[in-house]
Amino acid sequence: MAANHGFHATMTALPGKGAEVVELLLNAPSLPHPDCVVFLVGRSAADPDTVHVTEGWTSEQAHQAFFATGPAQALVAALEPLLTGDSRYTDEVPVGGKAVF
Repeated sequence: MAANHGFHATMTALPGKGAEVVELLLNAPSLPHPDCVVFLVGRSAADPDTVHVTEGWTSEQAHQAFFATGPAQALVAALEPLLTGDSRYTDEVPVGGKAVF
């Protein structure tokens, strides 16, 4: 499946909460979702409380429909008290590459 919609988000966790943010994201309900074809989580090497997420979805509509679900809203609610300020989003459509973990 091709990613036709995506974004890169940068979140800043409260001091010392970066690991909790990463754990929540790595257990996100979007990971098994068939329309989510890219979901990568990373941390800044210089500041472990800065967390990056790259997502790629089959369509913008699929992404919007997913985030209207209860599990997605629960994830957002769990993340909010761990974050400081607004997350920064950049539109991005993943086109290829490699990830090995």
